[in-house]
Amino acid sequence: MLHDVADATHRYISLLAADQREHAIRAVTDDDLRHRWAYTPGTRPGLALGELQRDQRKAVHGMLATVLSPHAYAQAAAVMALEDVLDHREGGNRDRHNGDFWTVLFGTPGGDDPWGWRVEGHHLSVNVVVAGGHVSATPFFLGANPARVTYRGRVVGQPLRLEEELARELLDRMGPTARRLAVVSDTAPDDIRSGNSPRINLSEPIGVTPAQLGKPAAELLVDIVRFYLDRLSYELADEEFAQIDPERLHFSWEGSLRRGEGHYYRVQGPDLLIEYDNTANEANHVHTVWRRHSGDFGDDLLAAHYEESRHTVVRGMAQNG
Repeated sequence: MLHDVADATHRYISLLAADQREHAIRAVTDDDLRHRWAYTPGTRPGLALGELQRDQRKAVHGMLATVLSPHAYAQAAAVMALEDVLDHREGGNRDRHNGDFWTVLFGTPGGDDPWGWRVEGHHLSVNVVVAGGHVSATPFFLGANPARVTYRGRVVGQPLRLEEELARELLDRMGPTARRLAVVSDTAPDDIRSGNSPRINLSEPIGVTPAQLGKPAAELLVDIVRFYLDRLSYELADEEFAQIDPERLHFSWEGSLRRGEGHYYRVQGPDLLIEYDNTANEANHVHTVWRRHSGDFGDDLLAAHYEESRHTVVRGMAQNG
């Protein structure tokens, strides 16, 4: 899998002209840029899809498709396409376009040096770092506006439907006592609480735990976590899931339980944060994110790499001395 990610990235680089490479490639050691992410509209460092030739745009999609699972890649493509739908609804006042997604590279594949990339625009942010033979891909943000497109009350398109339905099924599956623990507020926040902060400070977890749920509900809570992790290719998702302690998860819900009204939920573990918010535009504007406290932006992988490099240098000096 790692070989596929590197090959897809090499293909994109090979298609860039010299002046494009100057804009596209930054140093992986540029921590400020690597941590500066956003899911709101606006320009980004790197190259916009709308500025690229057809084969270059396809290469960017090829990079995404090697890291994402098939269903998550379909979600990401739908999120991009919704920019034109939203632009039409707004009468073109904000000049949105599905080409307004940027790719920036952090270093290049090859050798033992870390590298990575980010594909980002309104409602999409996929952050990839490769170091020490491992891949990190958080923060991972997907949003949708409109969240639902309907015809005569029936849904035509809803790219983040399961993110809502699985949580509602969990609420239905848990008993009244557990639901009282899970619903911690009648009012939902305006957005995901972590925002686009470069670091997340995990607060004391609240809500209901697997031990307080019956077995079917506890299993579904784990399934929700797995669903978010399965946004990545399944090999990567397996590695991430292996680090989860299911017994230490907490699930909390805020806002209305009625469909079509503002709501928010959060799943938190020792090194896991999942947030979902649907409050804006009469609860038709979804934000979702999956983050890791220790590993966002590949910080844990990079720290391990630099520590190993330092030890290698020290060992080499000792042997030469």
